[in-house]
Amino acid sequence: MNVGVLFFAAVLSAQLDTVTLMIGDQTDLHLSATLEANEQVIFPQYDKMLIEGIEIVDKTLVDTAKLKDGRVQLNQYLTITSFKDSLFYIPPVPFLVDGDTVFASEGLSLNVVQPFELDSTELIADIKPIYKAPIWWWGIIRWVLLAIGLGLLGWLVYYLINRYRRKTLGITEIAPVELRPADEVALEKLDIIKQEKIWQKGQNKEYHTQLTDVLREYIQRRFNIVTFERTSDEVLNDLRSNQRDEIEQPLFQKLKTLFQTSDLVKFAKWQTTPAENEGLLSDAYQFVKDTTIVAPEVEPNDEQKEEEEVL
Repeated sequence: MNVGVLFFAAVLSAQLDTVTLMIGDQTDLHLSATLEANEQVIFPQYDKMLIEGIEIVDKTLVDTAKLKDGRVQLNQYLTITSFKDSLFYIPPVPFLVDGDTVFASEGLSLNVVQPFELDSTELIADIKPIYKAPIWWWGIIRWVLLAIGLGLLGWLVYYLINRYRRKTLGITEIAPVELRPADEVALEKLDIIKQEKIWQKGQNKEYHTQLTDVLREYIQRRFNIVTFERTSDEVLNDLRSNQRDEIEQPLFQKLKTLFQTSDLVKFAKWQTTPAENEGLLSDAYQFVKDTTIVAPEVEPNDEQKEEEEVL
C-alpha cells in the first residue's frame, strides 16, 4: 500500500510492503521524501512502538540519494511486527518540512491474521493440587544478618585503610571546586569553534556536532533539563514547556531551526553553506547571551554609603 502527498516541491510517501500479516511475522514500512536541494525535511521519530499493538523491531538510518533532476531522495525502513490478531489503523505519518508538519498519508491499514484454529472445548486441569512449600523464615533472617554483617565489616576495613593512608601520606581533604557559570563556559567554547572554523575544512558534520553539544550542555546546566541521549524534539519540548515565559518566541524559533538543521546535517547528510554555518553560530551566541542569569544589583548599606561620602 503506497500513499504520497505533494507539499510544494516535496513529495512524501509512506508504504507498507504488505497489508496482510500473519501474527508474529514481520514486514517493512518504507518512508520516503523527495524534495528540492534547498528544502529541509525531518523524518518522524518513533521509539519501540509504531502504534499500540504494532512493535518496531528494527529501523534503518535515513539515507540520501541525489536524483538526475537535481532533487534529493531520503529513505528509511521500519521493520514492524504484531502479536495481536486485529485490523490496525495506522494514523497519518508526520514529516517536518521547512519547519511545518506535513502528513505523508491519510492513514494506512494492516490486517494481522491468526492462522491457527483454537479448540476452546478442551479443558486443561492439574493432576494434583499445587503444593505450597513452607517459608523458612530462620534461613532468610540468617542470610540477611550475614549480608548486613559483611557490609559493616567491609565498610570498617575501607574506613581504616583510608584513615591509615591519609595519616601516612599526609593527605588532606580537598574542598570541592566551584563550577564556572554555564554561560561563561558556553561562550568560551563557542569562541573556540568560531576561531577554528572547521566547516571551512570540509568538516561540516563535526562542526554541527560541536555546536549542538555546547548548547545541550548549556541548556542542561542553565535550565536543569536532561539533554544528552535524547532527541532534539524532546529537548525542545521540555525547554518550551518549562521555560515558556522566560524564552521569547523568536529566540526559541532560532534555537529550534538550529537543532533541526544540525539533525539534517548529522543524520541525513545535508550540506549547509558557509553563510548558514556562520548564521547558526551567531544564533547560538545570541541564545546564550539572552538567557544568561543576570545577578541583581546590591544596594549599599548605610556604612558603605558613609564610606563613599568620606572618600
